[in-house]
Amino acid sequence: MGRSHVAFGAIAFGILVGGLPAHAEDFLVQNQTAYFDAVKQLKPGDRVVLANGIWRDFEIVFSGTGTKEEPISLTAQTPGKVFISGQSNLRIGGEYLEVSGLVFKDGYTPTRDVISFRIDADRLANNSRVTQVVIDNYNQPERHEVDFWVMMYGKNNRFDHNHIVGKRNKGVTMAVRLDTEQSRENYHRIDHNYFGPRQILGSNGGETLRIGTSHNSLSNSYTTVENNYFDRCDGELEIISNKSGNNAFKNNTFYKSRGTLTMRHGNDNLIEGNVFFGEGADHTGGIRVINAGQTVRNNYMEGLKGSRFGGALVVMNGVPNSPINRYHQVKDATINNNSLINSDNIQLAAGSDAERSAVPIDSEFTQNLIYHARGRDVFTVYDDVSGISFSENVLAPMVPPAFSDGFRKEEIALERAENGLLYPADGRDVGVSRDLKVTRKDETGVSWYPKTEPIVEFGSGKTHKVSSKPGALIAAVNEAAPGDVLELKSGDYVISKFVKLDKPLTIKGKGKVNISFERSALFEILDGGSLRLSGVSISGKNAPDNAGNAVIRTSPYSMLQNYRLEIVDTKFSDLDVNHSFNVISVAKNTFADNILIEKSQFKDVTGAILKLDKEIDDYGIYNAEYLTISDSKFENVQGALVDFYRGGTDESTFGPHFSLTDSHLKNVGGGKRNKSKSSVHLHGVQVANITGNTFEDSEPFLINHTVGEPKTRIIDNEFINTPLPNVFELNSGLAPTAIIEKNRTKE
Repeated sequence: MGRSHVAFGAIAFGILVGGLPAHAEDFLVQNQTAYFDAVKQLKPGDRVVLANGIWRDFEIVFSGTGTKEEPISLTAQTPGKVFISGQSNLRIGGEYLEVSGLVFKDGYTPTRDVISFRIDADRLANNSRVTQVVIDNYNQPERHEVDFWVMMYGKNNRFDHNHIVGKRNKGVTMAVRLDTEQSRENYHRIDHNYFGPRQILGSNGGETLRIGTSHNSLSNSYTTVENNYFDRCDGELEIISNKSGNNAFKNNTFYKSRGTLTMRHGNDNLIEGNVFFGEGADHTGGIRVINAGQTVRNNYMEGLKGSRFGGALVVMNGVPNSPINRYHQVKDATINNNSLINSDNIQLAAGSDAERSAVPIDSEFTQNLIYHARGRDVFTVYDDVSGISFSENVLAPMVPPAFSDGFRKEEIALERAENGLLYPADGRDVGVSRDLKVTRKDETGVSWYPKTEPIVEFGSGKTHKVSSKPGALIAAVNEAAPGDVLELKSGDYVISKFVKLDKPLTIKGKGKVNISFERSALFEILDGGSLRLSGVSISGKNAPDNAGNAVIRTSPYSMLQNYRLEIVDTKFSDLDVNHSFNVISVAKNTFADNILIEKSQFKDVTGAILKLDKEIDDYGIYNAEYLTISDSKFENVQGALVDFYRGGTDESTFGPHFSLTDSHLKNVGGGKRNKSKSSVHLHGVQVANITGNTFEDSEPFLINHTVGEPKTRIIDNEFINTPLPNVFELNSGLAPTAIIEKNRTKE
């Protein structure tokens, strides 16, 4: 029997059960001092057990030398009941170590990493494992402060059955580093993890998983990534960024995730048996092929709507004699036996331009099934693709592309098999194999921690009736639960305090509801807050006689959580007590998933309707992903309807998106403080649709295209005593690419 004692809050006792040898010991520790004392005396087979509870500001250093038969373990007394919070992290160094059962929540790492497979540059972890650990919304307070949740170093380590969700600040969620020889050719295994929703970051730096870096990308990693579930991982263009050689990505499932599994750098990688379910969501993509020797086989892609670099299948052009950090030519790629079902875009020689002029060579595209129920031509060819050999590919029901005879059109009916995938009903052997096993969400992560929905929908909670009695609205907001509806009774509401929102709420009028306010803003959206506003009339007549008021503003501080703002059937007036009175003002480092204005009216405004122009550093950062305005009226607005800015030339994001339809602008943009001298100012917006509107006595559009392949449509609008739009290509040197047609002018 092993020794038994109590010291510094640690209890050691012999183990005769659980498969451990008799001399192995458990150290149940109650505090940090006891933990560090226990670690000093660990032998092969020993376990350190953290007592249930909250461990705050705990920088865990776990070291030791176990053996393959007798690893040293750090675990929770009860899995899921040991919470690591505050400024805490975990560093592992040694041989044959195992960590399990911990939950990182309600805090952030004081260093660069939350979990690191090294203690420092000289003490790496090898042959070690992290399993059944949770990291849940463990973010830096500052949105664009970079950290990493999991960093793998050393060799032969495993990261499996973990639950990773809610990365909101900048920085890859998980990375494998190849900085030194001791971490190359590492043969790590990353498997059966649940990578939960990651919100849109609105800039580069939002990858979920990266293997290597461009600097070491010609080195081999031999990392296997298999049987993981990527659930709505929307951070940026690259869900997985591969930047090293000889890795395998097998049997992972990607659900409604924006972006692609990208072979950004590194050669001779295998992408096999992965399943992509787009469910028709915007910008959902599949696989992007770059570099040499990539094998893409037996992958299934359904309902993917992404385009350009985010398409269902993208084969890139490279840069001749490319530097290590740019695009190496596609060579010796094998793309066989994949199924692309109702996925909109296959992009070949993508990114072709004066720099990326090296076309794919010595590659094959064979026995793939491509089906699109609407007969859509899914191919876009940007350059010479004669270096790709196409053969035995089946199309249904679209017409074969003109660039190769390696496609045949056939009549095919599909049926869904037990594994959830669609196959030809007649049993023919084309596309993915019928024995492909799809990794399900419930097979990943841990069983004892819930996989919750990331967004509380508007109107999903209870409805509370609110009177116009002074203080009633503020009290109702404070008492409401996320998703609740506050229904305002008819009356005049004079609001004397900021209405601060830290949860998603709906505020709607029932009858005639008039709201005025006595502070510099009516609503302030804080971190975690979102607002749907409908059926009310808002006046600025009681606002203070100060410049720079707003009806709705975000927190002046960085917001980690993306917010949503919807304004429906609402009237705004008298926003003119002083200059620069905006309807919606946002702060730097805040980001809206969606802003909607519908069936609403705005009159007598000395500022802008929307100021979405606080990210002016030209780092590719912006303030909102989608701005949609429809069936609304704007009259006597001195600023622009919208100032929307996304600077820089980075290609890692999909937005911003702007839509203005069926609306009327009269006398908009003519104020002397409107620096853009425009009624609509869009800079770097990637997708713009301006259709069916009337512009009367207003300043012109100003639209600057800056990066990528922006899509601008200005169609069927009427311009009354208003100049036509100005569209400029700032970087491409090309003629304006905007589609401007069927517009009418009138003096």
